Amino acid sequence: MHTEFNNILITGAAGFIGFHLARRLLADGARVLGVDNLNDYYDVNLKKDRLAQLAGNPRFSFFQTDLSDLAGLSEIFRGHPVEVVVNLAAQAGVRYSLTNPHAYVQSNLVGFVNILECCRYHHVRHLVFASSSSVYGANTRMPFSVHDNVDHPVSLYAATKKSNELIAHTYSHLYDLPCTGLRFFTVYGPWGRPDMALFLFTKAILENRPIQVFNHGKMQRDFTYIDDIIEGVARVIHAVPVANPDWSGDAPDPGTSYKPYRIFNIGNNNPVELTRFIEAVEQALGKKVEKEFLDIQPGDMAATCANIDDLYHAVGFKPQTSIEEGIEKFIEWYRSYYHL
Repeated sequence: MHTEFNNILITGAAGFIGFHLARRLLADGARVLGVDNLNDYYDVNLKKDRLAQLAGNPRFSFFQTDLSDLAGLSEIFRGHPVEVVVNLAAQAGVRYSLTNPHAYVQSNLVGFVNILECCRYHHVRHLVFASSSSVYGANTRMPFSVHDNVDHPVSLYAATKKSNELIAHTYSHLYDLPCTGLRFFTVYGPWGRPDMALFLFTKAILENRPIQVFNHGKMQRDFTYIDDIIEGVARVIHAVPVANPDWSGDAPDPGTSYKPYRIFNIGNNNPVELTRFIEAVEQALGKKVEKEFLDIQPGDMAATCANIDDLYHAVGFKPQTSIEEGIEKFIEWYRSYYHL
C-alpha cells in the first residue's frame, strides 16, 4: 500500500545511515524529527558534523534523547505529529557486543520496546526498523532469504536484532501496528562509521600502518553503498505492509505475516571477497598495504549475501553502485573531511 508521508521521526539521526536518510527525506520535502543520544561508541565530533549538515533546514528538528528514556521519548511524540518512525538507533558492532553486552540490551531491547510503545500510543502509521544481515548467524545457504528460518545467531548483537523482529511482530499482531524490518548488509560510503572495515583500512593505509585481515581474507561481504541503501529505505517508508492472505500457520513464512508486517533484505546481492575489497581500496589510494592475516573472530560470519527479490517486487529497488565506484566516493569524502 503506497502512502505519501510528510512527518517522519528518525532515531539514530546523527548516525551513518540516519544522517543520510534525514538529508534525503528533507530534500524530498518531508519534515524530519531527528533523535540521537550522541553516545561515544565512536567519535562524537563526526556525529555532530553530520548533524551540522542538517541543522540549517527549517524542516529539521533535533532532540538529544536516549531511547531508554521513555519519558523523554514520549514527550517528543506528544509535542509533534509523527506519521512514520524509522528506528535506526542501536548499539552497533558485533565485536563490541563481546565485551559490552549490557549496552546492547539497553539500546536494542529496552530502547526498541520504548519506540514500539510510543508508536502504539501515538497511532504511528508505519514503523520501519533496522535489523541486520547478522541475524542469519550460522545459516550457510546463499543467498540469504527472508523466508528462511534464522534461529541460530552467533553474536549478542545479532540476537538483539532478531529479537527486534519478533517484538515488532507481536505489536503488529496485538495492535495492528504496520512494521517493516530491514536487514541491512554491510553498508559503506561517505560519512561512514569509523569502526567499519573501509574506514579502518583507509586510515591505516594513509598512515602507513599494517591492517588486520580476519579469516585470512576469505571473508565475503555483501557490501552495499549508502546511496543504494537510502533509495531502498526511502521507498519502503511509503510502502506500508499489508497482511499476506496466503500466510498459513501450518507452514509459517518468517518474512511475512497474517498481520501488516514484513521483513526485507536490503543489500547488494553481490558478495565481494575481503581480499578484492582491500585491493580496490589500495587502487583508489594508489598505495599498497601490509596485511596481517588472522583467524576469524568470535561472533563473525564467514560470508553474507542478500536475496533481494522481495524488496524488488515490493518497491522496485535494485542497487546500482559497484564496489570500485563506492570506495572511490568514500575516499574522496575521507580526504576532504580530514583535509588530507
